[in-house]
Amino acid sequence: MLQVSALRKRYPTAQGPLQVLDGVDLHLQAGQSLALMGESGSGKSTLLHLIAGLDRPDSGRIEVQGRRLETLDEAGLAAWRRTGIGLVFQQFNLIGSLSVADNLAFQARLAGRHDPNWQTHLVQRLGLGELLQRYPEQLSGGQQQRVAIGRALASRPGLLLADEPTGNLDETTSDEVLQLLLDLLADTQTSLLMVTHSPRVAARLDNRVVLHKGRIRSAEAG
Repeated sequence: MLQVSALRKRYPTAQGPLQVLDGVDLHLQAGQSLALMGESGSGKSTLLHLIAGLDRPDSGRIEVQGRRLETLDEAGLAAWRRTGIGLVFQQFNLIGSLSVADNLAFQARLAGRHDPNWQTHLVQRLGLGELLQRYPEQLSGGQQQRVAIGRALASRPGLLLADEPTGNLDETTSDEVLQLLLDLLADTQTSLLMVTHSPRVAARLDNRVVLHKGRIRSAEAG
């Protein structure tokens, strides 16, 4: 599903170039989940952004389902973001002017893959049936994150990228949301790469890797 090889990325600073990723190798099999851990500043979000096509590496290779992302032009990367992946963030990033129903359908419509039957299934699995006409500001944090997960999976992406998706939730709500996410991933065989600081959350995934000073330091099987 995902193969990252010798990936490097640096950014200019007043003190000179800052090497954020320094030869990262990463592998994720289809239908598997992987927790990406590491201290703040280790390059976790940078790696996620590169895989999402939100930024470009200086060198190295990113291959997803046989597609070489670093070779795509801007139009190709935009198409990749619409159709190839789902994204879930810590801050939910729902569209405040849209109802829950329209937020759920937003990504799938952009991708040209809106399926009312699949959306109905997601609504039922995520327990959102009574919330469809509400707006994000009328929802709790856990409800908002369930909508964000549904939106990300509505287009049936092969790969889901999640950046601290339960970081703003209390422990009980975090556990509930994570279980819903893992159950849906099992149903769809979608692969998951999740950035998390929580060893408790990471332990729920199939595998874990630690990013330290721009390099993968260790890996553990679940």
